[in-house]
Formats: sequence, structure tokens, C-alpha cells
Amino acid sequence: MSAATLYIEGLQRAADRAQSAESAYRQEAAARIKILERERAFAFRRMNLMRSIAETVRAKVEDNTGAEERTGEEIAVAGALALLRVKLGWSSDSEMQDATLAKFTPVTVALYRAFSSEHQETPNPSPDISETLIRFEDWYEEAYGISFWMLFENPIPDTPRVDF
Repeated sequence: MSAATLYIEGLQRAADRAQSAESAYRQEAAARIKILERERAFAFRRMNLMRSIAETVRAKVEDNTGAEERTGEEIAVAGALALLRVKLGWSSDSEMQDATLAKFTPVTVALYRAFSSEHQETPNPSPDISETLIRFEDWYEEAYGISFWMLFENPIPDTPRVDF
């Protein structure tokens, strides 16, 4: 084999290695982007849901200022859980839904106690809302094998195009 042929074969191997490296990098980048997209989507779903739940709970706290504490908490929790059912599109009951709502209740209680302590002269320490939500998310993923935030996936159905 001539030196020129060996040289060309060497260039071919170098080009093949460069192409393999680029392909591997593109696959790694695509996988990383997919992870980041999911994290972003879940972060926005978490923020949007918790903002809505917090607004509902805050309104109940402000409506019940001066009322019996336990009743106010129960009303706030019921309102927050009703909102969660609406957000998830749950119009009927199931064992999974009941379990999910029961496990989400401490999150709404933590929110209620945080908001209600703002209206007290000597605020009570409230549970950490973030920790309570993380425990709920961990429970849901362990119990059902998917992230709770996947329940908010709303695929847009294809609609036929009709010309009249």
C-alpha cells in the first residue's frame, strides 16, 4: 500500500471519529435538553398550581379572620382541594383521586397556617410549605410511578380542517 493511500485512509478514520463524536454529542445534548424541558415544564406547572391554590387559601383566611380557627382551616382546605380537582379535570371519584387529595391536604394546611399566622399577633410556626409539597410529590411518584406534574399534560387533539 502506498503512502498516499495510507494517508487518505488515515483522513477517513479521522473524519469517521469526528462524525461519531459529533453524533454522540448531539445525542447527549438532545437528552439533556429533554431533561431541562421537563424540569422547566414541571416548575411552571408547580408554580401555576401553587399560586392558584395559595390565592384560594389566602381568600379563605381573609374571609374567616376572627372566625373559629378549625372551621376556617377546613373551609380553606376544602376550597383548595376543590380547585385542584378542577385543575386536574376530575369530575368523579376514584381510589387514586381520593388518595391523591388526602396526601395533598397537608400542603393546603401548610399554606393555610402560613397565611393565618400573618393575621395573628403571635404567629405560630407553620410547616415548611416547600418540604410538604416535596413529600407529596415523592409519595405520588412512588405510589404511581410517574410525576404528579404529568397529570397536567394536556395534549392538543388534532382537529380536522373542514372547508365549507
